[in-house]
Amino acid sequence: MSQSVERALRILPLLARGPAGLGEVAEELGVHKSTALRLLRTLHEHGFAYRQPDGRHRLGARLFALAAEAVESLDVRTVAHPHLVELNRLTGHTVHLALHQDDEVVYIDKVESRYPVRMYSRIGRPVPLTVAAVAKLLVADLPEAERRALAERIEYPRHTARSTPDAQAFLRELALVREQGWAADLGGHEESVNCLGAPVRGPDGRAVAALSVSAPSVVVSAEGLLELLPLVRRTAETIGREYSGSPHAPHHDEDTP
Repeated sequence: MSQSVERALRILPLLARGPAGLGEVAEELGVHKSTALRLLRTLHEHGFAYRQPDGRHRLGARLFALAAEAVESLDVRTVAHPHLVELNRLTGHTVHLALHQDDEVVYIDKVESRYPVRMYSRIGRPVPLTVAAVAKLLVADLPEAERRALAERIEYPRHTARSTPDAQAFLRELALVREQGWAADLGGHEESVNCLGAPVRGPDGRAVAALSVSAPSVVVSAEGLLELLPLVRRTAETIGREYSGSPHAPHHDEDTP
């Protein structure tokens, strides 16, 4: 990368923190003010920076327009699908990708298992909020007030003896999911089916989707499925990096709105 391009790119994070004067920009780059001014003028010409009436500089409208256009054109399913296929190849199990929409979590992609026993699930179908691993991951990522409000207004059907019984139990499980960074459904929806999932995080660290690996207990035990956790999490992190356009996996710890 040329020195001028590198310096110009370093200006953008500075301006993202707020308007900055020419002296601040020069100090941040470790260059003379004339060099900083030349770089700022180039950014101004292309709409990536704007000079305010008070002489300070801030990010330009063109940068926001490009960011909005990029987000609108980004399809997490397109990014994720090759990785879902590879996860299916490595494990042989059914792989799902899901999104949270309003009060529903919906499958948006599925790669079938290699064995004759198949899961009854399909793309576009909502999943059980209180038991499915992907649902727990996406609901757990909501801000606390939203999590609690959702937990209080949804129903808790008893699919099996292991199903989540009520709102308080659901909130406790969501807290655990947030803490550990993954979720499981061990016979909560169907006695004979286990599921293990991890979140796909976007540029801001929030979960934009969740993926899971599911298998009947006649094929692999719950303990055997849990051994795949590192692989499942690595796959989700890889998808998150590609989706975010970042060399590092997005991460989110804070319980912020």
